Amino acid sequence: MYVLAAACSFGLLSTFVKKAYDAGYHVGDVVGSQCLFGVIMLWLLVLVVSKSARGAKAESSAAAYRAKPRQVLTLMAMGTTSGLTGIFYYGALQYISASFAIVLLFQFTWIGIVLEAIMGRKRPGADKILSLVVLFAGILMASGYLKGGLEAPSLLGTTLGLLSALTYSLYIVVSGKAATTVAPITRSALMQTGSLVLVMLVYPPHFLWNGSLHEQLLPWALLLAFFGVVIPPLFFSLGVPRIGGGMATIMGAAELPTAVTMSFVVLHEAVSALQWVGVIITMIGIAVPELIKRKRRDVPFSGHTGGFSS
Repeated sequence: MYVLAAACSFGLLSTFVKKAYDAGYHVGDVVGSQCLFGVIMLWLLVLVVSKSARGAKAESSAAAYRAKPRQVLTLMAMGTTSGLTGIFYYGALQYISASFAIVLLFQFTWIGIVLEAIMGRKRPGADKILSLVVLFAGILMASGYLKGGLEAPSLLGTTLGLLSALTYSLYIVVSGKAATTVAPITRSALMQTGSLVLVMLVYPPHFLWNGSLHEQLLPWALLLAFFGVVIPPLFFSLGVPRIGGGMATIMGAAELPTAVTMSFVVLHEAVSALQWVGVIITMIGIAVPELIKRKRRDVPFSGHTGGFSS
């Protein structure tokens, strides 16, 4: 549920970004303000929660909110994968259509499974492979790319799109791997601080002095910060260690149906029947591994078949 909520939270972002763009703001304003306010929110949460732990005189608990210098550097370095995903994806959109770009981004589903198999030296199970096949079909239809004629894609745009998928996969896989003794909220704050440093180097924060924050940028920055920087990394940190990076990449595909639904309901964009079918198939693909797992748990009892739900 944590990973699913994080993915759905990511799915809300495209709607907020489009609204911000309609208000006249560009990529640097939107991405930079999102990262800045998100990091501020995370560190405020760390301060409040750690203070509460100290107040309860739980020294072991309070210590979890502190990180050693090596852990700080490691987590900040890993956090750059989040910043790189945004940079590569927005870069790809300059050269290829949005529908093709999202197809490329969602290659993270199989890339994540491959990465986990390589890192864990373990072959993916049949349930994950089946889920990926279903997911790929659903994602391709839900993206809307099959709706019209194929374009001759830009090599640079395609490369950037695939790089965004790779860095997103890395982000999901590593988010629960490093400094596991550190509290998830502190890990998230440190990782997003690393992302902020990278984004600020690429997109200098002109919004801080050009008056954008005093106009219409602030509300969108706060929404993007909360749903794009605070909720996803925190929930991924809580959820990934419990289900593994491979399952997390599968659950992360919930971002696509969320984005399509939001664009239809909020932005009133036309969504074809084929795209809705793709959304349904994507949801089935997300559910397949869990359904197979629950079926395997079923045990006979007094002539009946029952199961335990986690």
